[in-house]
Amino acid sequence: MNRTLILIGLILIAVGLLWPWFSRLPLGQLPGDIAVRRENVSFFFPITTMILASLALTGLLWLINR
Repeated sequence: MNRTLILIGLILIAVGLLWPWFSRLPLGQLPGDIAVRRENVSFFFPITTMILASLALTGLLWLINR
């Protein structure tokens, strides 16, 4: 359990340090993401981005547990 918490903490630190570069990636603007913009309301549902993130995390966790 301790190793897992340390690993999660290190991953969060790495993501925090790399956030300026991650924010430049075109994620969240992929085809299949739902965006509705009206006069006073905007709604955004990044379904394609969530599927890609899920696949990437599944692959990463599969490699770690292998």
